[in-house]
Amino acid sequence: MLDQPQQQVEVFGGEFEVHDAIITVPRRHDIPGGAAFVPRTPPVRSAAVECPLVTRCRVPADLAAVTTIAGETRPGDVDVHPAALAGVWEAVERLYRSGIHPAIQLCVRRHGEVVLDRAIGHAAGNGPGETAETPKTLATTGTPFNIFSASKAITAMIVHLLDQRDLIRLDDRVCEYLPEFAVRTKQWITIRHVLIHRAGLANVPPSLMDLDRLADPEGIVRLIAELRLTGRPGRQLAYHAITGGFILGEIVRRVTGRTIRAVLDDEIRRPLGFRWLGYGVPPEDVERVAVNYFTGPPALPPLSSILRRALGVDFALATTMANDPRFLTAIVPAANVVTTANDLARFYQLLLQGGALDGVRIFEPRTIRRATSEQSYLELDLTLGLPFRYGMGFMLGADWLSPYGPDTRYAFGHLGFTNIVAWADPERQVAAALVTSGKPLVYPQLYWVWEIVRRIGIACGKDRPRAGVLIPDATTPGVGDAQRSSVS
Repeated sequence: MLDQPQQQVEVFGGEFEVHDAIITVPRRHDIPGGAAFVPRTPPVRSAAVECPLVTRCRVPADLAAVTTIAGETRPGDVDVHPAALAGVWEAVERLYRSGIHPAIQLCVRRHGEVVLDRAIGHAAGNGPGETAETPKTLATTGTPFNIFSASKAITAMIVHLLDQRDLIRLDDRVCEYLPEFAVRTKQWITIRHVLIHRAGLANVPPSLMDLDRLADPEGIVRLIAELRLTGRPGRQLAYHAITGGFILGEIVRRVTGRTIRAVLDDEIRRPLGFRWLGYGVPPEDVERVAVNYFTGPPALPPLSSILRRALGVDFALATTMANDPRFLTAIVPAANVVTTANDLARFYQLLLQGGALDGVRIFEPRTIRRATSEQSYLELDLTLGLPFRYGMGFMLGADWLSPYGPDTRYAFGHLGFTNIVAWADPERQVAAALVTSGKPLVYPQLYWVWEIVRRIGIACGKDRPRAGVLIPDATTPGVGDAQRSSVS
């Protein structure tokens, strides 16, 4: 480390020292506004962004020493070959050995049974720029992670739940609930347009990412309503990384009188007994969340420019902001659900089973069918620059170009910033979640993320669905008498 900084850079209310190409990020509890969240003996939470070299974490020689395994069903009991399942975890270890991800969690459910639930690495203390002497926190299967854009699927299902309860209609105009949008062309934006990324509000102004603004949802909506549309509502497919979530979250708040966080807690999390799966965390849980680290090669144009327009801030800064207590305790419907891989896979198990889980019905089967129905077929996404199949809140699988591995045309789920994947595959009766704490853009070992999902598809081959597992209707035994939640 150089003795004197060359310049000071102000980032979300604090100053960072810049030494040549290295930005030293202050500890989470040193960030202005974060003092109230300091534990008595806090772990060092810093990250270094080094350019142009690839940034990595340290990888211990003994991977078993940093691996935790939770309860897992014998693979053979659910028609999974043990050797094939071992190959899945081997791919995870190969990804971890790249040094790009300080912590990784993976949970795979097959026919409702957990066949793999493991974590590897450190939740804090072993990121780029941290030394061997830095206090380290082991990542376990119970460590919560921010799943970033994978939050969008959960937000979408809350909106679909309101539609199921006849509180809204998906083709209603947004301005019927948010009068701020009753201006010019924005008055024609519908809830459906927002869910399928066709509202014309893909670009994010830097002012929207002011962390102190997150406590003012009405102010955020006013700011979004003042944005210039990038296209006529309904016309262009352009991924809405941040804006759509705030719009949907505010609709939920104004319709129900409760925040979207409270609706998620009351209607899904508590009825099903999830430990995490919430928008952000209480202040006392901030230090339990896995720290995110900017890793890999530097983000370079044109990808860096594309992502800056989508996120409102630079790629590396987005990672740093996600560790701020103001972000972790706020409600960001498109980007800050905090959960574990196990809880996230269990949420997809709920959808895979037609909306009922453990005797509790949350969604009607038709609600899930509507949410996962195809709205665009491998159309070029003008934000991501790639062709995607979208449902109403979900990224859909495909035969070849699929986030969930080859031959997954009926799979549905969502990606998260950056190497986070959660999905359900009805043909294989799989619900799975892969979460990571490294935040690279593009790097050679990205291949192993693809290999993980591909091997899961191989290990859990297509078969006939078991009775009562795939999309049960309301007459399924036990469902009719299930506890039902209500939104009011």
